[in-house]
Amino acid sequence: MRMRGCLALFISIGALAVMTSLCSLTTFSLSQQTVIDLNAAGFRVDDPAITIRCALTGKCEDEALAAAEAAPLLILTPAATFYMTAAPAATMTPQPTATDAVLAATAAPTLPATATETAPDLPRITDPRALTILLLGIDQRSAANEQGPFRTDTMILVHINPARGAVGVLSLPRDLWVEIPNYGPGRINTANFLGDSDAYPGGGGPALAMETIAENFGIRVEKYLLVNFDVFTSVVDLLAPDGVMVNVTEYINDPDYPDEFYGTMPVTFEPGMQRMDAETLLKYARTRKTQGGDFDRARRQQQVLDAVRAEVLSAGGIVNFVTQALPLWQELQGNYRTNLELNEIIALGRLMGSIKREDIRYSVIDNYYASLGKSPSGDDVLIPDFSAIRDLTLRTFYPGAQLTQAEMKARAEGEAAPIFVYNGTNIAGLAGATREWLLAKDVLVTGINNDVTSGRLQTEIRVYGRFDATAEYLAQLLGLPAERVRRSGDGLIAEGVLVALGLDAQAIVGG
Repeated sequence: MRMRGCLALFISIGALAVMTSLCSLTTFSLSQQTVIDLNAAGFRVDDPAITIRCALTGKCEDEALAAAEAAPLLILTPAATFYMTAAPAATMTPQPTATDAVLAATAAPTLPATATETAPDLPRITDPRALTILLLGIDQRSAANEQGPFRTDTMILVHINPARGAVGVLSLPRDLWVEIPNYGPGRINTANFLGDSDAYPGGGGPALAMETIAENFGIRVEKYLLVNFDVFTSVVDLLAPDGVMVNVTEYINDPDYPDEFYGTMPVTFEPGMQRMDAETLLKYARTRKTQGGDFDRARRQQQVLDAVRAEVLSAGGIVNFVTQALPLWQELQGNYRTNLELNEIIALGRLMGSIKREDIRYSVIDNYYASLGKSPSGDDVLIPDFSAIRDLTLRTFYPGAQLTQAEMKARAEGEAAPIFVYNGTNIAGLAGATREWLLAKDVLVTGINNDVTSGRLQTEIRVYGRFDATAEYLAQLLGLPAERVRRSGDGLIAEGVLVALGLDAQAIVGG
């Protein structure tokens, strides 16, 4: 089947970008506006809706060239053979590449859509029930020609709730000691290795990993996306050729970062906002040389996902994707597996395009939800606190959906957390004013003080210990988004919840 448009290839590899950006599927929705913007700038490009109709229906008839126009023609859409597998193989094997027509397509550009063409009825999410996708990252060194099977270096659950227009993201540490169905106790990152080694029924390693999560945490996982790190660097290089802005919050020195050939190399990061290319971004997301180890790494991975997501939603990121989709498609053959189908990818893309950043909630199963332990062979592992993890999962996937303010207050009072207010601004008396404001809301403040900084712009809530209900209740009272609540180990208080005031607090408590 011949079809026009690198955008069709974009749709088929949309799932790849999920690994680097949870909302990269929104590029379909935004690419239509990009077409309008490019046309307004004097370029002619194909309508992505027409291209997708071509992919879905197979009706991709060539049109005669329109009369020459004064505007230059930006050639984005060589003809290509569209290929989708019905089911992924047990291991990542190369897929058929584009036909020779693709390679010669630069000599035969296709035409812009005419004004009389109308967009088709594209797939959309009609089922209000939530969908959970498991993102799996494997440490495959393609330069060393590794064939696998592989343990998972990264495991992230993405819970998409169409009815609420919300997304929950939960990172699972690889050393969690869990029960692997039909295999017994083991680290959770070995599930993919065992499943692929034994051709586990229903999808090999990813199928066993999904069953492991369901059996241990009661989370039903319907879909998966498994990638190696070539996908990460290639997609980031495409979407952000000038790099991605990331705020490094602490100095990182890793003299033993693993290279591609089982050796090591030194890696360092200075604190502050900085622009990182794909390779640097991957190193930042993978290093474990901070006090929190794997837990800090999980948070950095989520930070990277969100940073690339912001880049994808930029007009420049979309144009880069459109213009480079074909070479990306050819380059990434054999580097991913998924049971997501084309219609599902398109439907998810439409949904994700409508979800706001404040409706995406990130959480990590860290040392507050698992404790250090030993395996029977004496290896260091993490013993999960299943009750606490269930509570964390509920708050991540369904934040506040089932609780009234009165119920949230009752849960917070049950924790009996010490509450402190620290002034992070140069506004005299702001901590005291906030204490009185909270007292009027029936919240008792243990103490007030000045923070280590006097230039904070935004108020945040820091949690020291397991006092999540209190932190969430305070965030609701103050009108703060979920990302302003974070765990802290800076030692400012021994335990409890600290409200670190920024300049925005004056309007909150004054109003």
